[in-house]
Amino acid sequence: MRASLRLLLLIALLAFGSAQAAEPAKPGAKPQAAQWASAIFAGGCFWCVEADFEKLPGVIQAESGYIGGQTKNPTYDDVSHGGTGHAEAVRVSYDPLKVSYEQLLEYFWHHIDPTVKDRQFCDNGSQYRSAIFYLDDAQRLAAEKSKAALEKSGRLPRIYTEIAAAGPFYVAEEYHQDYYKKNKIRYNFYRTSCGRDARIKEVWGVH
Repeated sequence: MRASLRLLLLIALLAFGSAQAAEPAKPGAKPQAAQWASAIFAGGCFWCVEADFEKLPGVIQAESGYIGGQTKNPTYDDVSHGGTGHAEAVRVSYDPLKVSYEQLLEYFWHHIDPTVKDRQFCDNGSQYRSAIFYLDDAQRLAAEKSKAALEKSGRLPRIYTEIAAAGPFYVAEEYHQDYYKKNKIRYNFYRTSCGRDARIKEVWGVH
């Protein structure tokens, strides 16, 4: 190929690339990962927390995992036996143009039982504790303000939900991801028999 022809092809490719870059995003298209923000919450069984958050408009995805412990690369068996210090948690990726961190906090509170320590619903142990794991000072301040407002309201007799700096987040095994979609019958049976929704309604009323 002659150099002049190669140059023409290069110019054409560059022009095509520029046109693509300038093309506006299509309505309804997902934002790019660089525009996402993250938040981490623990509220008992991560199957349920993941399912709840993925129903919230503005949330792009949620991943089940483990955080807050000492053991590196823990497995589900390690965490479920309660010896690692980790909590089952969910890392939420969201579009901050559609939902704010403060709104995520409000949603989180209303989908857990903050009045119990080291348990959630039918699951007992520190691995099922409720917690907000902040990723920066802005999240810490927002979480503390949200918790203080809830305490001041007097709506709940006590609040045991911890607020802690996020350490390493270990993504759980693949079979745990989107469990509520992959195993609908088992998931619904677990959620109902565990009394999660009944207790949430008792704590918060209809929401």
